Amino acid sequence: MIDAHFHIWRQADLPWLVGPMQPRIFGPYEPIRRDYPVSEYLADATASGMTGAVYVQANWPVDRFVEEAAFVAEASEDSGFPIAIVAYADMLAEDARPQFDALARNGRVRGVRMQLHWHENPLYRFASGPDLALNPTLQRNVGRLVDYGWSFDLQVFAGQMAGAAALAEACPGVTFVLQHAGMLEDLSPAGIAAWRAGMAELASRPNVVSKLSGLGTFLRRNDADHVAMIARETLALFGAERCLFGSNFPIEKLWTSYAELFAVHHGAIPPQDRDAVFSSTAKRVYRLA
Repeated sequence: MIDAHFHIWRQADLPWLVGPMQPRIFGPYEPIRRDYPVSEYLADATASGMTGAVYVQANWPVDRFVEEAAFVAEASEDSGFPIAIVAYADMLAEDARPQFDALARNGRVRGVRMQLHWHENPLYRFASGPDLALNPTLQRNVGRLVDYGWSFDLQVFAGQMAGAAALAEACPGVTFVLQHAGMLEDLSPAGIAAWRAGMAELASRPNVVSKLSGLGTFLRRNDADHVAMIARETLALFGAERCLFGSNFPIEKLWTSYAELFAVHHGAIPPQDRDAVFSSTAKRVYRLA
């Protein structure tokens, strides 16, 4: 079993965890406003059968992106638990290759994430604008990832999916990993229809895969019916060979345990698709042994 989306951290390294409480997309976070070391993650995850994991950048100060990756690599070495890394890089830099070169010295790096999600609700807004996926500089830098064999973890809302699909089309040699199955936050009939249409457009690009992670973010609970609906729709569009599971721990620890989270996701995936979703897709996409 592979967990394709988790975080470990030291509180002192994350600006949003220190100082005054800052509003976050996932709500009040006092219970996780502390160190979350690899030892605690392993205690949470390995009882569910996890044998490997992919760490996705957790928004350290942007000038410390190499240090963040080094911290995770050291945690992996010390624990003996195999961890690959999706690191941060500034994809709006005129030429991001010096950043990629610095990251490439860390043999655990498998991809890059710069969060592009933008929303009319300021609480859900991360990027500086809604259309960064169409930015020529960003597209050029994303395209350069092919020379490193790295993926790009893609985080957008439904209204941004057309632009994200254009980005994927502009960079056909790069694998795009859609975060949190497209971050469905509007559960009205119109909102679900817009999400489904955007997901279909992304699924039509063969270099896009979808991560089944963070599905409790907007409900702030581990809802079996909601997870099953997202999984069913996403599998129908992408197929199991283009879907992978991720825990988003410790964020989801705000409302559930790892065992409960895994059980709900495992139950939502048809038996014939479980090997792909929980293992082989992540191994292929992130080049895991």
